[in-house]
Amino acid sequence: MQANIQLDDTDARIISALSRDGRRSYAEVGAEVGLSTAAVHERVRKLVERGVIERFSIAVAPERVGLQFVAFVAIRNDGGIHCRDVAPRLKAMPQVVELHSVAGEYDFLAKVRTTHARALEDILYEIKSIAGVARTTSTVVLNTEFEDRPLDLSWIGCDKPAA
Repeated sequence: MQANIQLDDTDARIISALSRDGRRSYAEVGAEVGLSTAAVHERVRKLVERGVIERFSIAVAPERVGLQFVAFVAIRNDGGIHCRDVAPRLKAMPQVVELHSVAGEYDFLAKVRTTHARALEDILYEIKSIAGVARTTSTVVLNTEFEDRPLDLSWIGCDKPAA
């Protein structure tokens, strides 16, 4: 596991600004954080090189493209094969939009987006057919208060040394 990279307050503010809107120009970000366009460009380049910024992407409103049905599916491994062998099969399913290895009664927690309940049923059958999956437990989302929140690093205190 890679060690945490220390960010200064300016880098944290640049990341927070770009997290809110990745299409903002470096000039706009620079005006917000008190740097020149060139200085923001250089800092972003270094953040990308260091792996702090992994990618630039768009956010799609899932319900606008018909993916309004969301469920969290807890998945338990039966021990027949290692969890590392189950994860790639789950990753190959486009309906599984997040997958987390977790501690506790279950081995994975998957966020699944589908068009309706019947489509969830289909994906659950597919998940249960994976060698190594013992059982699943699903929780259907009734309403989402927020998700995919922009990253705000202001609470971390990036300039302060670690205790």
